[in-house]
Amino acid sequence: MSLQALIELSRFYGGDPEYVLAGGGNTSWKDGGTLYVKGSGFSLAEASAASFVKMDRKALSLIWEKIYPESDKERESAVLADMMAARKTGEEQKRPSVEALLHDILPFAFVAHLHPALANGLTCSQRGEEIAKKIFDEGMIWIPSTNPGYILSALVKKEMGAYYEKHGKYAPVILLQNHGVFVGADSADDIKKLYDQLMTKIGGMITRKPDFSDETRKCADSVIAVGTALGIARTLADLGGTVAFMTGGEIFQFVKDRASFYPVSSAFTPDHIVYSGSDPLFVEVQTEDGIRQAWKDHVKKTGRNPKIIAVQSLGIFGVGASEKAAGLALDLFKDTIKVAVYTQAFGGPLFMTADKIDFINNWEVERFRSSVSTK
Repeated sequence: MSLQALIELSRFYGGDPEYVLAGGGNTSWKDGGTLYVKGSGFSLAEASAASFVKMDRKALSLIWEKIYPESDKERESAVLADMMAARKTGEEQKRPSVEALLHDILPFAFVAHLHPALANGLTCSQRGEEIAKKIFDEGMIWIPSTNPGYILSALVKKEMGAYYEKHGKYAPVILLQNHGVFVGADSADDIKKLYDQLMTKIGGMITRKPDFSDETRKCADSVIAVGTALGIARTLADLGGTVAFMTGGEIFQFVKDRASFYPVSSAFTPDHIVYSGSDPLFVEVQTEDGIRQAWKDHVKKTGRNPKIIAVQSLGIFGVGASEKAAGLALDLFKDTIKVAVYTQAFGGPLFMTADKIDFINNWEVERFRSSVSTK
């Protein structure tokens, strides 16, 4: 049964933090007129039949015949309403992945959209497109940084059509700048083969791998066992909620000073924004008053509480509304470090642009995903 194959494929990648973290990534399978796509807020690692939303493909195809408002907010709201209306009877309590439209237009039975840090070392780098074309020749499509949702789906639809006109077939691999990877095939086994090839080719060009072998991680109340971090943790808990902390040799490389912090000082992908924020706070002092003032200045500048606070020569604090949220902030920031290290082989880091970051920060879809995944 192909639904079972989809479940097993989802768990295979969802259980591997090198491919998926938190509620990131999505998978799908097409069965005639029905698209089974992962629901928003569901974990790939714990996928079951209930994790997937059954969508009417005919109803989804009609979305392309409509004209939507140009305003980001109005357009995405209208498209979301039409996607919700495309759910099959009995699926009304589930919310399809925001990328359901993109999954539907790809002409493959199985599609796996993942966010491997290794691959994002390429997609989030200064020379990513140039080097991707050398690595994969014409075996893939490169999509420049684009807001997710309808606009991304429309651009992929256009580029896939152009690729088919040129090659007489569809590209099985799509690399999304500052986002991740889509891979399509007619079997789950072929999805795995394509991802293996992708990771091997990119991995062969990596010049340095991050080393977290001495990482120390403390969550919630156990932060008090980390000496100097005690006073800072209490201050941050008072300011923002539950606190977690991590440190270690690789992390020290990025918190030595402000210049060292630059390669991880902004957001690489939407997932990083959702879970660890778009504006990590770097603090050069370790005093309570200094931390409070830096926090105050950060909130005044960005309008948001920081989820990540990097303290010079000490380590990284994650702050969230719950222990899970604080832990996920650290998980995704650790992924940011991995991506930054991998970009060294491809010209250095390339962050999302301010307008793309602003879109994610203000997109209701991502706020919903974050609220579900961090409970």
